[in-house]
Amino acid sequence: MIQIVDLHKSFGIKPVLQGVNLEIRKGETLVIIGRSGCGKSVLLKHIIGLLHPDSGKILINQVNTLALRGEALNQFRLKISMVFQGAALFDSLTVMENVGFLLYEHSELTRAEISKRVREKLRMVGLHGVENLMPSELSGGMKKRVGIARALCSEPSILLYDEPTTGLDPIMADAINTLINRFHAKLDVTSIVVTHDMTSAYKIADRIAMLYDGKIIALGTPDDIRNTLDPVVKQFITGEAVGPITDRERKFAVDEYNNLGDI
Repeated sequence: MIQIVDLHKSFGIKPVLQGVNLEIRKGETLVIIGRSGCGKSVLLKHIIGLLHPDSGKILINQVNTLALRGEALNQFRLKISMVFQGAALFDSLTVMENVGFLLYEHSELTRAEISKRVREKLRMVGLHGVENLMPSELSGGMKKRVGIARALCSEPSILLYDEPTTGLDPIMADAINTLINRFHAKLDVTSIVVTHDMTSAYKIADRIAMLYDGKIIALGTPDDIRNTLDPVVKQFITGEAVGPITDRERKFAVDEYNNLGDI
């Protein structure tokens, strides 16, 4: 369903994506793991069209999404939704206005029809009677669920989750993982989840891909990843402080320090 072909992206002189190649199958939940700052969220923002690459292609159902403009881009974005890491709710809008925001802006539904759909999606995430609350009146877990309800409101075929369990206690994190699994089974959506939480990854993934050094270095089922012999992947999933990842970072830091003497 989604093909990412030789994707490159740098910010200034810092390369982030350095030739990402990845295929996501229709109807699966693909989890992308990797260290903080490795480019996982950047990759999601390319898929949804918030960022444009320096080179490479993203094909969704054989359509090059990077070439879309104007109304064609708006219609594409109605089919793909993103749950942002910090929920990204508008502080000045009520829950009702936040969840229905995309429909108010880009659909021909009446306000009554939008209100009905908003309440339906809020019930799906276990929230009832919160429509008139402001984001400041919500707990962290409630904000996450409101963000998921907003993503569901346009009834997309692709759902992107950016660190959906970050900042939550283990019980609430497991509740969010359960919601993701429920939506996957009930709504027949294709889901891409980025996380560094291996408990979540193992629970929700059909396949897991690891992003490291700007590229996908491993791809397989949860069991494939759990039983990997790759020392880089193994260090990440076990969370060990000593290994090839930290050895490389330590060498890089030493080289950078030594280079200061040449300035």
